[in-house]
Amino acid sequence: MSVDETFVHDIVKKVMANMQITGDVSGMHGVFKDMNEAIAASIEAQKVVRTMTLDQREKIISIIRKKVHENAEILANMGVNETGMGNVGDKIMKHHLTADKTPGTEDIQTIAWSGDRGLTLVEMGPFGVIGAITPATNPSETVICNSIGMLAGGNTVVFNPHPNAKKTTIYTINMINEASLEAGGPDNIAVTVEVPTMDTSSIMMKHPAIHLLVATGGPGVVTAVLSSGKRAIGAGAGNPPAFVDDTADVSKAARDIVNGCTFDNNLPCIAEKEIVAMDSIADELMDYMISENGCYLASPEIQDKLVHTVMDEKGRLNRKCVGRDARTLLSMVGVNVGPEIRCIVFEGPKEHPLIKEELMMPILGMVRVKTFEEGVNTAVWLEHGNRHSAHIHSKNVDNITTYAKALDTAILVKNGPSYAALGFGGEGYCTFTIASRTGEGLTSAQTFTKRRRCTMSDSLCIR
Repeated sequence: MSVDETFVHDIVKKVMANMQITGDVSGMHGVFKDMNEAIAASIEAQKVVRTMTLDQREKIISIIRKKVHENAEILANMGVNETGMGNVGDKIMKHHLTADKTPGTEDIQTIAWSGDRGLTLVEMGPFGVIGAITPATNPSETVICNSIGMLAGGNTVVFNPHPNAKKTTIYTINMINEASLEAGGPDNIAVTVEVPTMDTSSIMMKHPAIHLLVATGGPGVVTAVLSSGKRAIGAGAGNPPAFVDDTADVSKAARDIVNGCTFDNNLPCIAEKEIVAMDSIADELMDYMISENGCYLASPEIQDKLVHTVMDEKGRLNRKCVGRDARTLLSMVGVNVGPEIRCIVFEGPKEHPLIKEELMMPILGMVRVKTFEEGVNTAVWLEHGNRHSAHIHSKNVDNITTYAKALDTAILVKNGPSYAALGFGGEGYCTFTIASRTGEGLTSAQTFTKRRRCTMSDSLCIR
């Protein structure tokens, strides 16, 4: 079914107008003026949720999935309109992916031992009320996958979203609570505040009723939750390198790398941010990217202009450039290209600012290396020890193994686009909270639970 773009645009325009900060959002479920009020409501909701059966939780989750599918176009348009980042088509696909592949209660499993001395169970119980900080890059997607996983584990969640994505987040949270009410569940299973700030974030992190914090975003917010003194899950930055060795299918590697890098204008933290290529195939790889995959080769002059456009004098990213498409970025430096241009490419040293920094833009610098060992060392240097994501294109299993061990990342994609790691064109479940820094990896429902052991001594063994 084709999307009626005019109809969707009119809905989004109306929703955004109604949600101006000077307007009234009091009728929306889960939205409060004061963070303490939001937390109090979440506490009351959790008293109900923790007594619900897994089937009852799953009923709510199934309606959340349905509503995400129904609202995918609206949420995608809202995200792009509010943040100015990404593109609507890819965001629509991301919402459908999140609805279909975020694990629910099936992820909550019991471990059991039985023997001569009785029966022991290890079950996953809720933390209670979870505090979550979410980014502007994937605002509604992160709220959805967090809410599904946290609810499946028996929790409720208090969100402090990025201020630049508050309207999209509020709409999403209202939708999630509507799903709960339709399923006979409580209101306020997910809550937030009308105006999220650093102060509301601080209140949330310090509140005694919140025992688990989850931060999805840049290094600043991750450091903040890790310094809170509470159990924290930190899903932080990455600078994923894509290594192409001399055994790779170069044509496919070029296509996969460009597809991954340009997906949602390079906003996903797992996306290819730079290329490391062995000298013997580097020219061929670059040619395939330019001739067959819509890449623009930036001259040294254009590279310099891009550096001064997408970064300030201190090397900080220009937020007006993050998540923009290649045509827009090139227009900012005086280059006009057609719609076929998807990505900006160039060759440079690993120290080049457009290579060593995580840009979250469809700009791909390529570093040429002479040997496989040099390539591995270069990729390790570029990944900056984030242990987040890395990618390799190779037909040599030993090379892939060596690379995987050296990078030691939460995600490693072999011979595919980066988004395959999220179940899009690859196996496995989806999440937008990838906790490399604290070691949980791709989070799911079981991540948001506590392990509890229950032992019956010398009984209930019926062997």
